[in-house]
Amino acid sequence: MEAYDAVVVAGGRATRLGGVDKGQLEVGGVSLLSRALNAVAAAHHTVVVGGARPLPGHVVGTSEVPPGGGPVAALATGLAYVDVGVVVALACDMPFLTQQHVSRLVQAVTDERHADGALFVDGAGRRQPLAAAYRTAALRAAVDALGDPDGASMRALTNRLTLIEATADSETTLDCDTWADVARSRHILEER
Repeated sequence: MEAYDAVVVAGGRATRLGGVDKGQLEVGGVSLLSRALNAVAAAHHTVVVGGARPLPGHVVGTSEVPPGGGPVAALATGLAYVDVGVVVALACDMPFLTQQHVSRLVQAVTDERHADGALFVDGAGRRQPLAAAYRTAALRAAVDALGDPDGASMRALTNRLTLIEATADSETTLDCDTWADVARSRHILEER
C-alpha cells in the first residue's frame, strides 16, 4: 500500500450536540478522536485540525484558518502538513471506521491511477467526503480552484474531482452528529 498522510477534521460547532467537543465524546469507552486516530495509525504524518487539545506526540494539532471556516477550510489548513502523494481526510465523528477501511480507500486510489480519490458512499447513497483518500496534488488543486475556503461546501470541492465511490454499510459511515447518533453508536458497541 502506498504511504499516506492523514488530516483528521475535529472542529466544527456541533450545534446539534449543544456545542460539545465531538472529539472528546466517548463511544464504547474510547473518545471519537482516539478512534479516528486509530483508523489512521499507519499514516506517515497525521494532523488534527480543530482547536487546542491534548494529542499523542506524533500527531500535529492546529486550527482551521479562518477559525470556524468549515471542513474545506480545515482540509486546506491540514494540507500544509501533507508531504506524500495520498492524503486521507477523516471526520473525527465516525466511530466505526477502522484501519482496514482506510487501507481500502488508499488502495483504491493507488490502483486506479486516473482517479483523484476514493470515498465511501453509505447505504443511502450519500457520499462521505470526510471518509476518503485523495491524491494530494488533486485535492490541493481543487481547494485552490475554489478560492477562499471559508464556508465552502465539501460538495463544491468534491465536484471538482474524479472520485471512486466505495460502498460501505450504514454502520461503517455512521457519524455522530446528534445525541441520537451517539446513543445508537454506543448501543451498537454494547451489542458486540
